[in-house]
Amino acid sequence: MASGLRSVPSKAIAPPAPPMASIQALNVLAALLEARTGQQIVRHRSTRVDTVLLPLMRERRLDTLDQLVIAILDGSDPSLAGRVVDALVNCETSFFRDPHVFDTIVETIATVEKTGRRARIWSVGCSTGQEPLSIAMAFAERHERIGTPIPEIVATDVSEAALARARAGSYTQFEVQRGLPIRHLVRWFEGRADNEWIVRPELLRHIAFRQMNLVSDPPPGGGFDLVLCRNVMLYFAAEPKQRAFQTLAAAMRPTGGLILGAGETVIGQTDLFRLNPGGRGLYEKIDGDTVPRPA
Repeated sequence: MASGLRSVPSKAIAPPAPPMASIQALNVLAALLEARTGQQIVRHRSTRVDTVLLPLMRERRLDTLDQLVIAILDGSDPSLAGRVVDALVNCETSFFRDPHVFDTIVETIATVEKTGRRARIWSVGCSTGQEPLSIAMAFAERHERIGTPIPEIVATDVSEAALARARAGSYTQFEVQRGLPIRHLVRWFEGRADNEWIVRPELLRHIAFRQMNLVSDPPPGGGFDLVLCRNVMLYFAAEPKQRAFQTLAAAMRPTGGLILGAGETVIGQTDLFRLNPGGRGLYEKIDGDTVPRPA
């Protein structure tokens, strides 16, 4: 090192901060997200808009969100708006999130099995697939133990980018360490040299992944015995939320059950559902028959 020069500690070199956005740019992005998905950029998410869009901006060699908005409005690349929406949609998820919920899932489906009919489950807002895969693992291992049928599992999300990852069944070391017991990892995943873990095809085949906008698209047909819509309603304004509840109700069998996120409720939100006293966090349709109490 040259005389008189001192090295600068690495911790003193901060990474470049995300570019600041104008209020006008944020309003355009918020309007785009709500128009495409029904979701709002709520206050705690507005602070991360710059961060989640930074990789896309670097790819496009754009310095500010205002420049990104101009590129969207220019219309020269029709795919850009969709990629922005994919980045803005909250994809936070993990394996076996809230483990007690999976006890309720198994108990609820056990009542359907007594009718001799194969149960159907819908995972709404499945993101990159951890929730439906957790459900599939629970029932695949139950099938191995006692021979019960594995339910039909349909998983939907508004983000095609998230669904592409879910269909590929490829997860990082960090992702499998979030909630996935080691015995499930060993049984249902294959490791690769690049620290990626791939879901075994015999598990992935139990899930049908579909792109769907909960607010504007019709639900998957056939009638579901259990619908999981966890931490989705949080991001809807009142009117889109009402439409979403209508879609969920239309998709369920008369005796079907609904599970929402820990911070969500139907109380004061819709008159289509009520709390089922027999199940932890389980809701039932008001105009339907009572959901059988989990055994």
